Amino acid sequence: MGVYKGGAVAINSSTRLDDTPRIAVLSAFEPELKLLLTRLQGPMKHSVNGVEFTTGTLEGKPVVLFLSGISMTNATMNTQLVLNRFRVTNIVFSGIAGGVNPSLHVGDVTVPAQWGQYLEVLMARETAPGKYSAPPFITDATLPNFGMMFPRPVEVRSAAHPEIQRKFWFEADPKMLEVARSIRNVDLANCSAGKCLPRKPQLVVGGNGVSGQAFMDNKAYREYTYKTFQANVLDMETAAVGMVAYSNGVPFIAFRSLSDLAGGGDGENEMGTFMGIAADNSAKVMLAFLAAWK
Repeated sequence: MGVYKGGAVAINSSTRLDDTPRIAVLSAFEPELKLLLTRLQGPMKHSVNGVEFTTGTLEGKPVVLFLSGISMTNATMNTQLVLNRFRVTNIVFSGIAGGVNPSLHVGDVTVPAQWGQYLEVLMARETAPGKYSAPPFITDATLPNFGMMFPRPVEVRSAAHPEIQRKFWFEADPKMLEVARSIRNVDLANCSAGKCLPRKPQLVVGGNGVSGQAFMDNKAYREYTYKTFQANVLDMETAAVGMVAYSNGVPFIAFRSLSDLAGGGDGENEMGTFMGIAADNSAKVMLAFLAAWK
């Protein structure tokens, strides 16, 4: 049972809002979803727990669009919310990210094959100047450390594996990744509002992405992240979405365009300058994916 509030349908029950199989398309914050909302056909809004979900069609595919909110917690909570309230067949993320791989540039669009939570860490005891040691009962902090920070896998359960697993990487769906690899000739922008990039952005499919609950703008930690995880990009949501997708057995993929270099640039962080270019480039590739998806 719903009530009308502010032009949207506010739902009070926990029942599914409709039975149409839909692709859930999400972004973290409004600038990332702006272009997609302008392309949506037959929009209908619903509100659940203050989160606005908009159903309709994109590139002829039934979808539900929404903002996850920034951070791992928001992304986890609201991805599960869309799965509870809609009949979701696939999950697609579109947004911006910080570049980690030194061969990538601002404006490039990445579609990683897997995502890990790189800030799920042990804060280790300093046992000597510059030396850190994990407690003897913690045996899974095996990845190279950054000072006192030792990355660890997360505990996860799923319908297919109800027992607790320790897992670091959450994989994008192979079939969705295959379609992403087939995308050609997307006109990626390199200029916006009088600001231009020095090179034409590229689409890169494959490799790793990492996510964590901190905005990262540090050159040394960027270099560590690339060396340790071979990550192309980092953000604050996607690995959490991948974990929820895994637990629910729902295929997922993420499109992330570089708005900045996570502290690797020569000057101050570039996100404020190139966020619009990056957000639109990610959305353009995601739309091409939907057009190609069968």
